[in-house]
Amino acid sequence: LSQTKPLAAVLKDVCDAWNLPNAERYALQYADGRQTYITESNRKDIKNGSILRLTTSPDQEAEQLYIGIQSKNVDVKTDSLKKLASLCQDIAFAREFINRNGLKQIYLIVEEGKDAGEMLAHTLKAFTELMEHDFVSWKNLSPVFINKIVSYVNMNAVDTSIQQLSLSLLENMVPTNRDLFDLVKKDVTLDRLLTHLQATNAQLQLKAMALLIALLLNTTNAERQDMLDYLREKNIRQFIHKNIIHSSEPLGDEMAHYLYVLQSVSLNLCEQRMKMSMDPYSQEQRDLLQSLRQTAFESESEVPAGTFSTERRRSLCAKEFRKLGFMNNSNPAEDLRRAPPGLLALDNMVYFSRNTPNAFSRFVLENSSREDKHECPFARSSIQLTLILCEILHIGEPCSETAQAFYPMFFGQDHFFEELFCICIQLVNKTWKEMRATQEDFDKVMQVVREQITRTLSLRPTSLELFKTRVNALNYSEILKLRQTERLHQEETLAVPVLQLREKLKPELLELIRQQRLLHLCEGTLFRKISSRRRQDKLWYCRLSPNHKVLHYGDVEEGVQSPPIESLPEKIPVADMKMLLVGKECPHTKEKSSGKQNKDVLELAFSIVHDVEEYCLNFIAPTRYEFCLWTDGLNVLLGKEMTSERTQTDLDVLLSMELKLRLLDLENINIPDRPPPIPKPPSNLNFCYDFSHAEQ
Repeated sequence: LSQTKPLAAVLKDVCDAWNLPNAERYALQYADGRQTYITESNRKDIKNGSILRLTTSPDQEAEQLYIGIQSKNVDVKTDSLKKLASLCQDIAFAREFINRNGLKQIYLIVEEGKDAGEMLAHTLKAFTELMEHDFVSWKNLSPVFINKIVSYVNMNAVDTSIQQLSLSLLENMVPTNRDLFDLVKKDVTLDRLLTHLQATNAQLQLKAMALLIALLLNTTNAERQDMLDYLREKNIRQFIHKNIIHSSEPLGDEMAHYLYVLQSVSLNLCEQRMKMSMDPYSQEQRDLLQSLRQTAFESESEVPAGTFSTERRRSLCAKEFRKLGFMNNSNPAEDLRRAPPGLLALDNMVYFSRNTPNAFSRFVLENSSREDKHECPFARSSIQLTLILCEILHIGEPCSETAQAFYPMFFGQDHFFEELFCICIQLVNKTWKEMRATQEDFDKVMQVVREQITRTLSLRPTSLELFKTRVNALNYSEILKLRQTERLHQEETLAVPVLQLREKLKPELLELIRQQRLLHLCEGTLFRKISSRRRQDKLWYCRLSPNHKVLHYGDVEEGVQSPPIESLPEKIPVADMKMLLVGKECPHTKEKSSGKQNKDVLELAFSIVHDVEEYCLNFIAPTRYEFCLWTDGLNVLLGKEMTSERTQTDLDVLLSMELKLRLLDLENINIPDRPPPIPKPPSNLNFCYDFSHAEQ
């Protein structure tokens, strides 16, 4: 194929060679893989070794299928719709079909509702693919069409494949337009979505969850609060915890992402209170503050009002607020003016006092009876702890587009944030006692508590009870041991001879890491395509050939774990790779840069530039770990240094293990900073043995 000739001339030559008239009715198409049509705009993507075939042109194919889907013959119509669903993935065909007003015919098939089963499934699949190309706005859909799609979701006696496609269509519709959102939210009730969520079909369950998440993400804060309250009433949390997280089937990436979003959206309901400072003139907020004092010092506060003068009463209140641990005991509202954590800290304290009154009273009274400098200030600790929990749980931060890191225990507990606070505030008191802390040590104690919480959360406990057990087991002495181990490990590796040995070992271990990265590329990874509207459905796989000379890639279906190299039709010779781009430099992140988005996408994006600079293969890694391994592996193939943070971590681990093995014999021996001095040579060498005498 001559890339300098216009495609029309190339086709004319091919048709002439085979004595085919009307060359304009033909087109070239990839013989393997997606079988995309070759056009002037995508011909530059043709790789050496690609096999092309002569086929009917997109406009001819579109014309035939446009007539075929209107056929009265059921078999012809079904076959035409099936072929249409397959061809609509191609942008050149989609453009031709839409130009012939093909969408109108699809609307008619759905709106008339005469066809069902396989025929309807092909129609909805074709419509989904056509809308993916963004030629037509979702706003143009007629109410009759939308109501028909909604009816498939709401009816029981409908094939699950049709329900899946309908849920997927509604999920795509929701973010595009407020009117469509309102229509879907009104007609597809939460009860109906919960019914689908409880289905045994995993794909139907997934699509229902996708639509639920789309509705939650595109609504106002007040509506989101109402929706989540309703879901809580319907025990969705218990259902997810029992039937999805702990089901016999492993949790897929897609569902893990939706559970992360559900957790994030739920926790972000705390954001408003977190950012709101206390208003000293608000009667409601002052009542909450007074209720804290009254719960703690009930018997003392029950003195009749007339017994003390106002001044004496104020002095008594100030004393009680000081015992509660407020810094500004005459005006405790001042302590809560700092936002974050704002009123969220007050809410947590009130929840703790009302739901665990015994633990609350014990905390306050125990510290009231200690010496002044050794008392653990409840209010001050609560305010700081609330801030720490908000930071650890990322409250107030936008949802990531790719993250899957949810806490299983979140779905195992109502009022998760408040219950977590109740466990952690008691942990503060316990750690305070273990450290024999004074007021000056407040920051140190909170630092230890943060470490206890983050170390325990990293173990991903499945319930709050398990979290409580583990976090309490990780006491101050355990934290000290862990810190000491880490510090000793650091110190023993800082001696000059050890540092020199490290440098000597580095090249060998770096080579080991390089080999591991290339092996990982040979195993391959499943990547997702993230479009501007949604994050799902499109999966592709990429792997390096065993001889490290070619990158093979291609689209795959959900559930495929490790497709063989032969099934991946596309390829890039390593010799043609020019450079690696990461983050903001990648073309696919420039196209869709929007404010919040997509900090996480930027962190996971990389591209390979090959042949000429315009040709890029764009990746979005599933995790930061995969991003590091792939960017390192590609840098190795390009003959460059491995630059990811994972390289440094792996190198440190390997060096540490190698050094420990080599220094085993030197345990408990101090390694001097300088080598011992070399003694002077002896005055004579007469002590040497003379071999010549022995021979005689």
